[in-house]
Amino acid sequence: MSLQNFQLPENGIDSPGSSAMKPVTVVVAVADSVTNQSLTSSLRSHFRVVLPLPGVDEVRTTVLKHRADVIVADLESMSAGDLAAVLKDFPSLSAVCVHRLADDRLWSAALAAGALDCCHPSDIRGIVMAVNREGRLAQGHAA
Repeated sequence: MSLQNFQLPENGIDSPGSSAMKPVTVVVAVADSVTNQSLTSSLRSHFRVVLPLPGVDEVRTTVLKHRADVIVADLESMSAGDLAAVLKDFPSLSAVCVHRLADDRLWSAALAAGALDCCHPSDIRGIVMAVNREGRLAQGHAA
């Protein structure tokens, strides 16, 4: 096959059942079940692997088990200190925080703790753009 005829694999698949890149794995840690379900459903149109959690208690276990790349964490259930600790424990993990109110104090603390961005839970575009700015979508991960 010449380079002129080479086409990138569709959906990251280079042959039947074989992935060209590890898909970005997103963990949604939001205690409110309606918001969690809505976020999970919306993010699945942008990321192949989206894992909903009922809260922050299982974050470390889930990140480790599924080699998660991104956590979407609710600032109502995860403090900036807890976020900083998780990001310290998992240096390759990125975080986008959500909060239903535009609270400058909370959002500043989350950003200082290492979050990529803080968005309203309905701002799917903002969440996806934060992950993309960080390079997760553009470069992927070698399998």
